[in-house]
Amino acid sequence: MGLGTYPHAFVTGLGVAATEYLLGAICARPERSQVRTLSGGASRSCSGGTARTIGALYMTPAIGVDIGGTKVLAVRLSATGEVEAWSKLRTPVGAGDVIDTVLVGVAHVAEATGERLGSLPLGVGFPGMLDRNGTAHFCPHLHSVDGMDLRQLLAERRDPSATTVVLNDATAACWAEHSVGAAQGFDDVLMVTLGTGIGGGMVTRGRLLEGAHGFAGEIGHMVIDPHGPPCPCGKRGCWERFASGDGLGRLAREAALAGKLGSAMKRAGDDPDAVRGEHVTEAALDGHPDAQAVMREFAWWLALGLANLSNVLDPSVIVLGGGLIEAEQAVMGPLRDAFANLVEAPEARRIEVVAAQLGEKAGAVGAALLAAQRTG
Repeated sequence: MGLGTYPHAFVTGLGVAATEYLLGAICARPERSQVRTLSGGASRSCSGGTARTIGALYMTPAIGVDIGGTKVLAVRLSATGEVEAWSKLRTPVGAGDVIDTVLVGVAHVAEATGERLGSLPLGVGFPGMLDRNGTAHFCPHLHSVDGMDLRQLLAERRDPSATTVVLNDATAACWAEHSVGAAQGFDDVLMVTLGTGIGGGMVTRGRLLEGAHGFAGEIGHMVIDPHGPPCPCGKRGCWERFASGDGLGRLAREAALAGKLGSAMKRAGDDPDAVRGEHVTEAALDGHPDAQAVMREFAWWLALGLANLSNVLDPSVIVLGGGLIEAEQAVMGPLRDAFANLVEAPEARRIEVVAAQLGEKAGAVGAALLAAQRTG
């Protein structure tokens, strides 16, 4: 189907001209896959492969969208749990543009599959605190949507009979990893996503834990040092100031300014203020002891928060996701060692700490699964 065909206007609620304007003005032409499957977390061609299926949980095709700080990722899942199409767009700044971009992402999925998808269940994960009705109350990395009824804004642009679910992005990712990813077979799961900040999601006795107001999982803003660095939320010493991607960058810059991180300094043009998390991660993977020392410090702060959460929640598995975990060799070893020393009664708990399997599509996949589950 071409861009100017009727299904695009139907799915997005926009006219053809407006859709084409948005594609050109607020986002680049998206990357798009051919048919993909979920198998061990890797996307691969559907031919010759078997997709992981979700059984009774997932009974109808659905669309999921994950809103990140830099990208909007949409997927279309089949009735057997296959990622049949996906689309990636840049995250805009304005609140209205965010809603439009979600719907444009849905339109691209429609174009890729050649179907009219306006009536399919839609789940959308947002990076922040959303109540059970879908209203955003605090999105520190996307303030433009604060106070908006996101579910209603999306629902009124879609088929009136279609299910529309809006929830926290890390909560959605947790459900995906529990259903078809690294936490399959575990009923008590803690998911921690490490990016610019820290997000979280929890499954207890096989059920998603959302809390009385829908705000469960805001673990990045657990204060672990009241005299620590300021956080965008307004407090000081939040866990994510130490154990996120930004937190690793801060630790690395402190080490560089103290003259203790020459290996990463070279990667940053010998400017200590330009040192970022990826510089120290690369240096650690290359075997530089100074960078490995910073990674051990980072792993200790990460383990401290995980131990505190484990003492409260007692999960059987902790799943770590986000870009930092792609450097698993540099993080997971020192993290597991520190965690075993910090958690209460580690020999009795036997909590597994594993890397996520679904990668950047986890939030969108989980949102789609929940939308499908809540249909009918």
